Amino acid sequence: MRVLQLIDSLDAGGAERMAVSLANGLVQHVDKSFLCTSRKEGLLKEDIDPSVGYLFLKKKNTIDPGAILRLRSYIKKNNITVIHAHTTSFFLAAQVKMVYPKISLIWHAHYGNRITTGKDQNKALYLCSRYFNGIITVNEELKHWCLQTLQTKRVEYLPNFVSSESIEPAMNEGLREDTIVCVANLKTPKNHMNLLQAFKQVNAHYPKWRLQLVGKDFKDDYASVLDDFCKEHGLNEAVERLGQRSDVAELLQSASIGVLSSDSEGLPMALLEYGAAGLAVVTTDVGHCREVIAGYGKLAPPKDSDALAKALIAYISDEKLRKEDAQGFKGHILEHYTTGAVIPKLLNMY
Repeated sequence: MRVLQLIDSLDAGGAERMAVSLANGLVQHVDKSFLCTSRKEGLLKEDIDPSVGYLFLKKKNTIDPGAILRLRSYIKKNNITVIHAHTTSFFLAAQVKMVYPKISLIWHAHYGNRITTGKDQNKALYLCSRYFNGIITVNEELKHWCLQTLQTKRVEYLPNFVSSESIEPAMNEGLREDTIVCVANLKTPKNHMNLLQAFKQVNAHYPKWRLQLVGKDFKDDYASVLDDFCKEHGLNEAVERLGQRSDVAELLQSASIGVLSSDSEGLPMALLEYGAAGLAVVTTDVGHCREVIAGYGKLAPPKDSDALAKALIAYISDEKLRKEDAQGFKGHILEHYTTGAVIPKLLNMY
């Protein structure tokens, strides 16, 4: 079995990190593992295992005949048997299957907010789904949506995961700083304004605590609104905007609390990374977050900054509880959301 992960870019987003993790994690389990980024490279290129076959396709347009033929040629040359297409790369993958029908095609649905849409908003996906041999979803709600909305009959829920090697050994807790960290690109579903409104309350009671925002800044209206809020409420020194980073694991190791304030999620990689780093976790109750937390963290309703602030303050004010929940969550991630727990299920799907 030879498997190609197909993704649009290697920017540091959740789906992109999952594609790289899968390519790396499969190295020991298949004849050969490959990864193709179709449109652009990015920070995550550094994380690709040297044993993974790598292709940058340089696709220019939505329909790019040259890119389709180059990918087909690469697949034939390397005797690849499965394309595992992530998020919007399903469109390119379906076009390749049209010209190379013997390939097996799996689509991986990552975005939880898709369940709020219907067939009319997913016409291209619906048409392409006739070419999918199977679909993988990151939560049960997405699985149900795919079965109800698309043409593919085999749909399986498979949780995201972190590599077992990334579970950091217990560090000296004295090295952790009074820092809350949020790993999420600056875009609408992540609702950073909800977080800033909550942190404003935290800052009023605990002015020594800092908030770090780690993720791509698109320099758009969304980011400008966050800037204006921080200036208006005197949070510029307490809130650090770090942008995309290649040292996320190190940043998490020095923080104390990981937070997500999203309006919608699938199964966020950030939660798993928080657990791997031994952080206490606060998240909105969306997507599969409740199941991932499993009682080892705190949940707040989406778009409720007061509840989010209350959850953050509960951990800040009780160091013993913060450490106990962080350690319990770390053990939970190690047992259920690592390579060893997920790869066998994926191989069965292939």
